[in-house]
Amino acid sequence: MSRKNMIVFGATGTLGLYLMEYLKEHLNSNEWRVIAVGRRNTSFFSRYSPLVEYCRADISKKEMLDSLPQSNVHSVLHFAGALPGYMEGYHPQLYIDSNVTGTLNVLDYCRKSGADRVLFTQTISDYYGYYGKLTRFYDDMPRAISFTGDHSFYAISKCMAEDMCWHYQASYGLKSFVFRLPNIYCYMPDIKTLYVDGKPAPSSYRYMIGLAMEGKPIELWGDPKKGIDIIYVKDFCQMMLKACFVDRREGGRYNVGTGKMISLEDQIKGMIQVFSPKDKQSIIIPRPEKRDCVNFCMDIEKARKDLGYEPKYDYISYLEDYKKEMEADRFNDFFTKP
Repeated sequence: MSRKNMIVFGATGTLGLYLMEYLKEHLNSNEWRVIAVGRRNTSFFSRYSPLVEYCRADISKKEMLDSLPQSNVHSVLHFAGALPGYMEGYHPQLYIDSNVTGTLNVLDYCRKSGADRVLFTQTISDYYGYYGKLTRFYDDMPRAISFTGDHSFYAISKCMAEDMCWHYQASYGLKSFVFRLPNIYCYMPDIKTLYVDGKPAPSSYRYMIGLAMEGKPIELWGDPKKGIDIIYVKDFCQMMLKACFVDRREGGRYNVGTGKMISLEDQIKGMIQVFSPKDKQSIIIPRPEKRDCVNFCMDIEKARKDLGYEPKYDYISYLEDYKKEMEADRFNDFFTKP
């Protein structure tokens, strides 16, 4: 009996790299073949053979998807797309090419190959208007995107892509599972440049972890009791795999998160506990005059009910595993070798 195919677009991104590790641990290579799809030339994925095969393809070019399996496709995981955090300057056409045209190409590939389902990652930026008004975000609240700022056109393009998923579910029976993602926390080598408003900017949590490792003081900005929902990448992977196998007649929209808010004060205390040298603990310097963090958490009751999802990592266990990943540095070769 031939193996079922699982296609992962965006496999060369942060989420895709961690997912490959997760799939290697949870899938039987005698039953499944995972096709990792990305735009770069790399031999990195050969370490996951025989489960994983790599295919180079740009989703904005429809003809490149012809090299993918055209039958016996069960799940398509669509993580590919242009992101503000990796875009120097401002180029809205890239969002159209990748997030809109690319998603249309992926969905049409799903239709033609007879895929049972597609998993699509939506941005929490579609809830921007609720920041400062609500602290708990539910899966199916009306959109509230901002029409200004570097995430505006990005959110517009992602919303159109999501609506195309619903069109393909209604018109062709393609089960569409849409996941709203806040920041997904994980360790990656500090090789990729991050951007805010098109300009280089540090990752705040990685910056604070670095201070804790050196035993340096850490500033606590704004209201120390305000916080965010911190979801670890391995719980994200767990949710994706559950969505691949759940027996449902159609998909749905789901928040990715833990359902709990971790205050900025507790975040910093946890970093000091896990990362600071025992003989040189960082001290916390309150800065109440500085701006507050966003202050929200994701309601995940729908994912619990429909998918059987339950977070495995609380905040401290996430930091402890992050530290292990940092020491192992498993993905360094991906960025430093062809």
